[in-house]
Amino acid sequence: MAESQDITAQDARTAAQIEADVGVEHIGNVYAKGLINAAEKAGQTAAVIADFDALISEILNRFPKLEAIWVSALVSPEDKSGIMDRLLGGRMSPLLVNFVKVVARHGRLDCLRVIHSQTHILYDKLKNRIRVRLTTATPLSPALVDSIVKSLRSKLGGEPVLEQVTDPKLIGGIVLRLGDTVYDGSIANQLENLRQQVIDRSAHEIQSRRDRFRYPAGN
Repeated sequence: MAESQDITAQDARTAAQIEADVGVEHIGNVYAKGLINAAEKAGQTAAVIADFDALISEILNRFPKLEAIWVSALVSPEDKSGIMDRLLGGRMSPLLVNFVKVVARHGRLDCLRVIHSQTHILYDKLKNRIRVRLTTATPLSPALVDSIVKSLRSKLGGEPVLEQVTDPKLIGGIVLRLGDTVYDGSIANQLENLRQQVIDRSAHEIQSRRDRFRYPAGN
């Protein structure tokens, strides 16, 4: 009984976390749309996104204490804006700086990384770009990569943005991931599928033999 209650409580926590994640993603999408729309009107979209990338990678990733201050409810939005002016003013797009201040005033700086991710998703759609993750057993030559990109371009109807990953466990072949869809052509995957088929077939044959012994013909 106690174990059942523990499982129920764990399920409830998992469901709550999923709901929270969905909520944060929605918030990120709303803010990202606002940023993209403002940047498009100003004709500064590429520059704003480049600055947003730098804000995440060069500042927040390198100085986690700063990020902790930004997301803290104990620090007022005015103090946060002052920090942003001193740190970002003159270095980054005023449009982006003002946008981050707006996010701070609404108490949503804890969603800044999600907003950043959603901004890239929206910008990719705007430019008809398709993110593709290509995993191979060994690094590919530039010529082969170009060939794959050209093939994907004709099949996807958009501009592939390729992320290359090397995984020696693949043994051979490639694995393509487009969003949540995986196209697996690796030898390792084929071998695993074959192994599973043999196991399933053997299990079926064993069960058939047991059934024959259990129910003799004529009974």
